[in-house]
Amino acid sequence: MAPPVLLLHGFATSTERTWREPGWFDLLGDARREALGIDLLGHGEADKPHDPEAYGEMANLVAAQLPDEPVDAIGYSMGAGITLELALQDPSRFNRIVLAGVGENLIRPDRSSEILDALEGRGDPDDMVNMHFKELAETPGNDPQALIACMKRAREPFTVEQLAGVNIPILVVIGDKDFAGPPEPLADALPDARVVTLRGVDHFGLPKQFGFIDAALEFLDAIPG
Repeated sequence: MAPPVLLLHGFATSTERTWREPGWFDLLGDARREALGIDLLGHGEADKPHDPEAYGEMANLVAAQLPDEPVDAIGYSMGAGITLELALQDPSRFNRIVLAGVGENLIRPDRSSEILDALEGRGDPDDMVNMHFKELAETPGNDPQALIACMKRAREPFTVEQLAGVNIPILVVIGDKDFAGPPEPLADALPDARVVTLRGVDHFGLPKQFGFIDAALEFLDAIPG
């Protein structure tokens, strides 16, 4: 029997918004694959603590909800970083991984401080990326204070030495308009990774793109029908 597919969403969104609404659950069901969507701490239906230290356990909380057998995984944006962190902890828990909406940002200091400024009202109103994160955080159903705490969590960039130990087949999918790119520095640091770049696609529109859906499902051998 084919393994379940873990789905991890991005910052200030949820399993419902990132995966279920665009149809990922339906497509995986048509491929006879179980979709295992987990809301990250501070998001969706998960607990929403306001203490930044609580968010140091984000990866461990996901790990505790995984089945005993290895899974395939698709992680988007922050969810991709959590997926990679889990793979570093225990590569045997995964068969194949799709990392989406990430690239060089995972191996250099990211935009966390700029996003935090936007969330706390200090951001540059002309910075459309960070202002969009602020809008997402204020979407009904979100807890902005929990998301601020999440953004304050300690996170160091992955090192090339760390990534060399993730000997799992990995697909990196990113739009050519995505601030997280370029993807090649990340893919080159992974022992078994390739890249799909989608033309004209930005960071926030990626989960709904047919090019992403098709590439991910093909890579995981989860073609519907």
